[in-house]
Amino acid sequence: MKKSHPSPALHKSKSGIELSIIKEFCKGCGICVEFCPKDVLALGSDLKVNCVNIEACNGDKLCELRCPDFAIFINKPKKTKEK
Repeated sequence: MKKSHPSPALHKSKSGIELSIIKEFCKGCGICVEFCPKDVLALGSDLKVNCVNIEACNGDKLCELRCPDFAIFINKPKKTKEK
């Protein structure tokens, strides 16, 4: 019997920053919420992390780096060199 992998909730800003949250991995500790300088994240009524303001995200990855459960991932678009 195969186990299904949890599917992340994907949030994408107009600037191209992608924030993925795997709620099944989140234990609701709130570390990511406390370290986010832009108030992008909040704990919901289910005590799991939610994205509440993706447009404010600067992609600094403070939430991703501090999440002890690997429930949050940030993907920033690569900068292209101008000629």
